[in-house]
Amino acid sequence: MAPPQRILFSPEKICMDWQQRQKAGAGLYNVGNTCFLNSVLQCLTYTPPLANYLLSHEHSSSCRQQGFCLMCIMEAHVNNAWNTSASAIQPRDVISALPRIGGHFMLGMQEDAHDFLRCTVTAMQRACLAGSSAWDTSSQYSTIVHQIFGGFLRSRVTCCSCKAVSNSCEAFLDVPLDIEAASSVTAALENFVKPERLAGENSFQCNRCDEMVTALKRFTIDRAPRVLTLCLKRFDFYGKKIGKFVQYPQYLDLWPYMSQGAAEPLRYALYAVLVHSGGSCQAGHYFCYTKASDGLWYQMNDTLVDRCDINTVLVQQAYLLFYVRAAGEKSLLRQRERSRSPWHGYDLRSQFVEYKEYYPLARRKRRMSPPSYDHAPNDNNLTKELIRIVQDTVIVTKQYKKFLQIMMAKLRKEACGRTPPRSALLPPARKEEQL
Repeated sequence: MAPPQRILFSPEKICMDWQQRQKAGAGLYNVGNTCFLNSVLQCLTYTPPLANYLLSHEHSSSCRQQGFCLMCIMEAHVNNAWNTSASAIQPRDVISALPRIGGHFMLGMQEDAHDFLRCTVTAMQRACLAGSSAWDTSSQYSTIVHQIFGGFLRSRVTCCSCKAVSNSCEAFLDVPLDIEAASSVTAALENFVKPERLAGENSFQCNRCDEMVTALKRFTIDRAPRVLTLCLKRFDFYGKKIGKFVQYPQYLDLWPYMSQGAAEPLRYALYAVLVHSGGSCQAGHYFCYTKASDGLWYQMNDTLVDRCDINTVLVQQAYLLFYVRAAGEKSLLRQRERSRSPWHGYDLRSQFVEYKEYYPLARRKRRMSPPSYDHAPNDNNLTKELIRIVQDTVIVTKQYKKFLQIMMAKLRKEACGRTPPRSALLPPARKEEQL
């Protein structure tokens, strides 16, 4: 593809990491079969590079479009969802814009979430191209929307007779995956890039052979997007649903499916999962799981926003999967270490081990004598020692430190109030020696 004549949005300005850190925002009211709209909006609201851009108000400050502009509507919605003090809001402007997003959408009707996502992203792309339709195709692919969600597929057809190769490239905003013969996303991706034999009625017209011939056709990802959207094709031509569970990873490496072998792994991290419950596309309910900027997962079911863990997220009958490109290998390792932490994603107060049982055991493990409750150190020393013990698995924040200080004061008071005998802290072998 030819280089663009003009870059509509500089890629250096795209922020892949969250610029604000906070818990999940408001839920969304269902005003009558709008669960498809609510779940898609929540997934877009917690797409890091898109949210960073919309929260900066950069689009509205420079928008010159007269009348309807979906980017301005999305910017207002995201800022409202993030900054409101209400537990739930109503996305009135987006609902009012349904006919403009897609002419076939009707308020009160059950619609397909993937169809709505495609139409929404396409409408946002059109809003970014307002007044620039005369520019070349490459320039139109340089908008903020296409640079976040867009990528390019390469179709390579190889003639089985003369081995002539024909290449073509096409843009995509999401990748549909056939799951009928796949039990996992990686298997579906392998089938997606697997060569397809063109023969019989599907024979290929070879220019060199000047006749219809048998050929091999293969799709590969030529340019990977910053945000990868995977659609698991759960509905057949008649709308019947494929309800089987398809395994999907928290971290995905895309380089095996690229046209050119990457110099290093192309890693993505899961940040949103959209789920459909029901037997067909004409009926059922949509909800989603999103990872907020605080690093924690939330289930978003219309007005309900509840905390959950990654284990719950990974066992859903996913319909749409959203992955964001990882910043680098070191960042990925830190994310994996956090996911392995026994307290990550939970309320520390409800998951913390009883200190009087854990502390002597941890000290013996470190080949140090257990502490005596008769001479318990002060609260600060207890806090520092406990932080040193769990620092390999727990990311200690100011909130945790404050809680530990409060907990240490309480435990020290309880420990000093009833002092256990020294022999209770000794190993069994040493007890026998005393006897």
